[in-house]
Parts: sequence; C-alpha cells; structure tokens
Amino acid sequence: MIFDAHAHYDDDAYDADRDVLLSRLHGEGVGYILNSGSDIASSEASVSLAHRWDFVWAAVGVHPHEAKSWNDEAEMRLRELLEDPRVVALGEIGLDYHYDLSPREVQKAVFRRQLEIARERDIPVVIHEREALGDTLEMIGDFPGIRGMFHCFSGSPETAAELVKKGWYISLGGAVTFKNAKKPPAVLASVPEDRLLVETDCPYMAPVPHRGKRNHSGLISFVLEKAEEVRGVPANIIEQQTCENALRLFGIKERERKDV
Repeated sequence: MIFDAHAHYDDDAYDADRDVLLSRLHGEGVGYILNSGSDIASSEASVSLAHRWDFVWAAVGVHPHEAKSWNDEAEMRLRELLEDPRVVALGEIGLDYHYDLSPREVQKAVFRRQLEIARERDIPVVIHEREALGDTLEMIGDFPGIRGMFHCFSGSPETAAELVKKGWYISLGGAVTFKNAKKPPAVLASVPEDRLLVETDCPYMAPVPHRGKRNHSGLISFVLEKAEEVRGVPANIIEQQTCENALRLFGIKERERKDV
C-alpha cells in the first residue's frame, strides 16, 4: 500500500478533476496521503480534504516562501488547526534561500516559532530546505526533541546519515529518477529501511517518464521501481516499509483506532 508522504492536492492544478482523481487513486493502491499546507489558506484546505477523504491526512504550517505573511492572527489560526484530529504534522516549514520570496531573517524567525509550537504540541514536522542546509541544521539542533521528515531531500548521503542518527526520516520523490541526479539516488541507496519515506510533492516533481507533467500519487510506482534498482529490494517490499514508516511517524494507526 502506497503512502504518499507529501502532496498538495489543494493546488489549483487539480481544480478540474480533484475528486475524480482522488477516487481513482484510492482504488489503485494508494492507501494514504499526507497533504501539506504552505500558508494558512492551504492548511485550511488540507484539513478540509482530510475530512472529505478518509485516506487523506493533513499537515498545517507556513512555508518559508510565505513567512512574510506570518503574524499573530496566523499563529492563532495555526494553533486552532492543530487541534483538528485529522492533522498529524506541522508543515511544511523550513528555509528556502533559492528564491528568497521572504527575507531570510523573517524565514528563520517564523521557522523557529513553528518549531517551538511543534515542540509544545509534541507533533512531527515536515521540513522544506533549499540551499539553506547549514542554517536549517543549526535551527533544528536547537530543538533536539523534535521529530519529523525532510521532504524531497536534496542533501548528501552523509548529511542524511547524520539526520537519521538524530531520529529524522528522509523522504524522496521523483528527483531520484532524473537523468542527471546524483545525490538523490545515492541517498535512496543508503537510508536505513526504517527511516525512508516516499512522496510526490504533487503536482510538482513528476518522475521520469512523466517529468514536466502534473504529478499524482499513482506515479510513486516509478520512484519505487528506482528504489528497487538501487537498493536491491523488491519494490513491493519497499512500498510496505515506507508505508509502515509513515504510519509510525505520524501516529495514524492510533488515530484510526480511535475512529477519528
């Protein structure tokens, strides 16, 4: 059973056929999806999706691109959303120095505040990091009790190994299939089986041979095929392992038993 550990089905790329697509995916082996917010509006949309579809769960948070929108009202609303039983993570949060769509000091302040909230709530986080690894590692180093995943991980196998030692999970997606990709396949080969997750980041990052097209959770099969190639383990076994890992990280089985 596939667990897509990072998706954005609230994106307007799905406005024409969202329900049809999700219905089809649920019948084609996609057992779970974590839909992540990037600002308050998309976080609210993620929660709405999670209430409409029992195989969709929500993460809520403010992405570094949107850090400039953070204020007391946003924090209050985020805290309200975290009370919802369909919310299993805080994210996606982090730092992105590639586009600098929010000032770096603002990004760092908002990232820190959300880590503080996650620590208070004892909830996993979904980390976005792009060209900001040093500051990201320094920031999470200030919160040793925080757990969670680095989504669409782009660092080295050595960095991944250090994160795993500290209890983090590493999530990989379509980039592992790209022709000139070096680090993602190397990380895919090296992450311990109990710390590996797979994702789409859909509608973005579609794997080869669908690169450049709209992504969806069904295309994780191509990521799993690549994982079989580099890890020497059957794709169906990796599918099962990564699903179990995500269920454990996000505590979903316990929530399901409570008939959430």
